[in-house]
Amino acid sequence: MAMELPIIQRLKQEVDALKYELAVEVPKALEEARGHGDLSENSEYEAALARQQLLSARIVQKEAQIRSLSIYTLADIPKGVVAFGSFVTVENVDTGTVERYRIVLPEEVDAANGRISLSSPLGRGLMNKAVGDEFEVQTPRGKRSYEIIELMTIHDQLEAKEG
Repeated sequence: MAMELPIIQRLKQEVDALKYELAVEVPKALEEARGHGDLSENSEYEAALARQQLLSARIVQKEAQIRSLSIYTLADIPKGVVAFGSFVTVENVDTGTVERYRIVLPEEVDAANGRISLSSPLGRGLMNKAVGDEFEVQTPRGKRSYEIIELMTIHDQLEAKEG
């Protein structure tokens, strides 16, 4: 059996937490709000209903993400080159600036913490490159040239955890 991607495991945990809140916490809040009397002017009741709708929508969204990602396995991710889940250190050839990134799905982007999308201009430029490769990326400020100076793929990370 193929091992599922870590993002799928995280999404499943999020869905479980959302379902727990929907099944346990929200009914308690609704019951407590009902106890305060007239529901037509009960803001606590309205807030609990709104929370119930939000949780239901989030569960549907997360389950759709899981379904769309479930077609991919670790075996689908190439080894030895930049791909989803990789940590990659690049040097800007022009300035000598060194930056480290993690290649993630668009839903996981956190640029401030170096988590860039595999579909971003830099992410696309990095895909399938190896240590020592140089590449150019078109940015709003013009073309930038980079060289990959260090790479840790998702496979390397999993081997390090097991070892």
